[in-house]
Amino acid sequence: MAGAVSALFLLDIKGRVLVWRDYRGDVTALQAERFFTKLLDKEGDAEVHSPVVHDGAGVSYTFIQHNNVFLLTASRQNCNAASILLFLHRLVDVFKHYFEELEEESLRDNFVVVYELLDEMMDFGYPQYTEATILSEFIKTDAYRMEVTQRPPMAVTNAVSWRSEGIRYKKNEVFLDVVESVNILVNSNGQIVRSDIIGALKMRTFLSGMPECKLGLNDRVLLEAQGRATKGKAIDLDDIKFHQCVRLTRFENDRTISFVPPDGAFDLMTYRLTTQVKPLIWVEAQVEKHSRSRIEITVKARSQYKERSTGTNVEIEVPVPYDATNPNIRTSMGSASYAPERDAMVWKIKSFPGGKEYMCRAEFSLPSITSEEATPEKKAPIRVKFEIPYFTVSGIQVRYLKVIEKSGYQALPWVRYITMAGEYELRLI
Repeated sequence: MAGAVSALFLLDIKGRVLVWRDYRGDVTALQAERFFTKLLDKEGDAEVHSPVVHDGAGVSYTFIQHNNVFLLTASRQNCNAASILLFLHRLVDVFKHYFEELEEESLRDNFVVVYELLDEMMDFGYPQYTEATILSEFIKTDAYRMEVTQRPPMAVTNAVSWRSEGIRYKKNEVFLDVVESVNILVNSNGQIVRSDIIGALKMRTFLSGMPECKLGLNDRVLLEAQGRATKGKAIDLDDIKFHQCVRLTRFENDRTISFVPPDGAFDLMTYRLTTQVKPLIWVEAQVEKHSRSRIEITVKARSQYKERSTGTNVEIEVPVPYDATNPNIRTSMGSASYAPERDAMVWKIKSFPGGKEYMCRAEFSLPSITSEEATPEKKAPIRVKFEIPYFTVSGIQVRYLKVIEKSGYQALPWVRYITMAGEYELRLI
């Protein structure tokens, strides 16, 4: 971080200070009031969505909102805004670890613990420890446990700050989920306007000691460097972001993903692919207005993945006029219902095998009398949700997952693939 944070504030929904911690002594508690006034002045303005606010006195504010609490930093120095925002989100995660949920009430009930956490997580305006599992080893929420003099865990003085020593399991296992979200926007002509894949490697580790893990993917750069054939089996990963446990220098040198994992669940890596993606589920809707008082909608859904794959929990949301009534819906598969609160018909299919096509027909009544000044109806897109297990759009594959620990135990690695819909919208009405 280029500069240091002067103070950190936790405010309620009305801008009143619940907790504040002064780190450098160059701002006052009045800064929170000035910030909230500034925020109210900009309400309704597009700039209000910016998480960084400046005032004329040389103070910069960076904030996020979670439920009914504002988390705010004030600084007189030129800080790295992205680092501060990441720290504030980590702060939310730590509070949720301690209090189950971060709300005004949970802060009021735990002032002592909140101040202890703020002291440990930031020192003189610079972020320190943000791993909830490590902090919970020496900051206890139960009063009787706090009376015991606690030694700082080894992880605080260790080079590996995200993992404590002395962890033991009877059964050593690693679970790796390769999760890909497909974002697609198809226009009314059937052309793909936007498509990308957001992927994440989510891990859950139950390993004893201080294990070293090595992960190999079908990364084109690595396979070409090793002189292996890459025909159709390798992928190019963009915008890779690793968990702090990954040794970046090792990855930059030979593309090996080597790390000492935290205990429990964490996101090892996220990536993005901006390739042209073929829509996995293609949905078209035809609307016929038989008269001013009746409308008929015919929806066709076709799966465009291979027959060996099966989509699950498919949900297709088709917009209908806001004043539609008396729905009469028939489907060739699954069930459909009218959701008036969403101005939509929702068609649910539990299992959608590859290469199949299903239909849904619906009739609605419309009011026979309409206002002459009626505003033109907004055309909402068809939205689709789904999950396809044992399948990835990008073709990413885990070639190996090795666990090496000095005691020499055998660990069981489990790998699972799943593809799901992200922002998946088709304007084919």
